Amino acid sequence: MYALVFPGQGSQARGMGKEIAEAFASARKVYEEADEILGYRLSALCFEGDEEELRQTVHAQPVLFVTSVATWYALSEQVELHPICVAGHSVGEYAALVAAGVLEWQDGLRLVRARAEAMQAAAEGSQGTMAAVLGLDAEAVETACIEASSAGVVCVANYNCPGQVVISGEVDAVNRAAELCRAKGAKRVIPLRVSGGFHSPLMQPAAEQFRRALQEVRFRPPKVRVVANRTANALGEETDFVALLTEQLLHSVRWEESVRRMWELGARLFVELGPGDVLSGLIRRTIAEAQTLAVHTAEDVHRAADLLKS
Repeated sequence: MYALVFPGQGSQARGMGKEIAEAFASARKVYEEADEILGYRLSALCFEGDEEELRQTVHAQPVLFVTSVATWYALSEQVELHPICVAGHSVGEYAALVAAGVLEWQDGLRLVRARAEAMQAAAEGSQGTMAAVLGLDAEAVETACIEASSAGVVCVANYNCPGQVVISGEVDAVNRAAELCRAKGAKRVIPLRVSGGFHSPLMQPAAEQFRRALQEVRFRPPKVRVVANRTANALGEETDFVALLTEQLLHSVRWEESVRRMWELGARLFVELGPGDVLSGLIRRTIAEAQTLAVHTAEDVHRAADLLKS
């Protein structure tokens, strides 16, 4: 049994999706329609954009979403997909909701654009940053954040896998927490090249703005179990998606727990749809026995289809 997983910000790269769009009509159609919806050539940004453009939040989130959805369509063109569950990391959760039938992908794209714009505006209005803490257990990182809170807002943004936790907040407080993490035995603390303190209280203005966009969209009950970032549990039919996705901006991405939950649900193979293989690495570091397959080329699509047919 397998799960489908969708990457988040940081996985974007020049040329992403180009080969898949050239090889599969369904993927090509997604890019063409996305260009129309957004009013600019997102496809050109994916296929030819420079790294600096792709790193900007307002661009990174839509290109990731569209490339993940296009890859999902390409794989669906080759094999009928029946995952036991789906999940996505941060903005990747929107592609997961599309795969689960909760959202039409066009509505998902409009939401992702609104989310990216709201987060970028909130970042520009605050002095925020993020840092990855490696080689220190999550509880020690949480303690460091509490101890550093006298310097400002700082909290855990991502529980990625054992020994990899990302912290977020105001610059002085993140720097103080980083010092404390080193003192507690962290192997490394790596400042991240991001424009703001995402998944922290600094995103409150973004959450308030984004909630209005969420209220305009129709959400359907999931056809496939979705393991949510906010709860690390499978969503039910009565899920309040407006509240869930608003809160996701302000709270930690509980990815390690989400991976363990998908394993408990029966997933043994994790198929990563979209650019890069970041999630595949995190999954293997969380559960050594897990099989992973990253799908981001036409050859990967055919390999995944053959594997899922067998």
